[in-house]
Amino acid sequence: MTGAAIEADGLGMTYGRRKQWALRDCTFRLPAGRVCALVGPNGAGKSTLLALAAGLRAPGEGTVRVLGSSPAEVRERIAYVAQEKPLYPQLTVADTLWAGGELNPAAWDRDTAERVVGDLPRDARVRSLSGGQRTRLALALALGKRPELMLLDEPMADLDPLVRHRLMGVLMAEAAEHGTTIVLSSHILTELEGACDYLLLVDGGRVRLGGETEDLVGAHALLTGQVRDLAPHTVVESRTTGRQLTALVRKEGPVDDTAWDITEPSLEDLLLAHLRAPDAPPLLTPSATAHTSREAVTSA
Repeated sequence: MTGAAIEADGLGMTYGRRKQWALRDCTFRLPAGRVCALVGPNGAGKSTLLALAAGLRAPGEGTVRVLGSSPAEVRERIAYVAQEKPLYPQLTVADTLWAGGELNPAAWDRDTAERVVGDLPRDARVRSLSGGQRTRLALALALGKRPELMLLDEPMADLDPLVRHRLMGVLMAEAAEHGTTIVLSSHILTELEGACDYLLLVDGGRVRLGGETEDLVGAHALLTGQVRDLAPHTVVESRTTGRQLTALVRKEGPVDDTAWDITEPSLEDLLLAHLRAPDAPPLLTPSATAHTSREAVTSA
């Protein structure tokens, strides 16, 4: 697949009578065909961003385009699983799967849906299922729809580790076989590292890190040594223990390996450092950089 799965330009959204910003001037591009980790602290705007991309909310300002169109125009090509996993409580598992097929007759993949549901009793009513079981059923509906874009808001939080690992494998196979774009919001950083090839870090209502996971990690270095001068590199976070300095920096040219012990950070190191340093400058790779309306006006 080519083009953008999601492209936001100056996207903004407020909540409540005090008009607090959930997202503000949020601008980024997510290429199609990626498995994207959407991370950030609670209240950063992740759920709002997913709801806007799914077409369940209208932006307060700015725009968001999905698969080249407005979310409403491509809703049948999107699957969205919200945190609360909304399902009809009075239906059975079998009824829910039947309804999924009836609502998506052109693209319904019954075999995939059945595989994700696994050993759940087909005559059990949704209201009797545990949180983890409801998650499996909601993911079965999403995958069975055979979408081009899957938006998943903390989908694995209430699953045990074994089921979580199995369902992550199903998601990765879906992406590899069908080129499905998957956006996965999660706080389980170690799980994201091996599964996602793209990253969006949202904090303060904006995207602070965006791009290929490998490129973002490779743009940084963990430096340890006794030298205090970190120029010309951009310091994300630093700490001193005794006479030794440890710093996560964004590399601005070659690093002096005679002065520093240099290691590549893990994805978890990178994310935690940026979350602890909200004033660190943002970094978006070229593929994550959207062509904004303001740029279009300037170039014209």
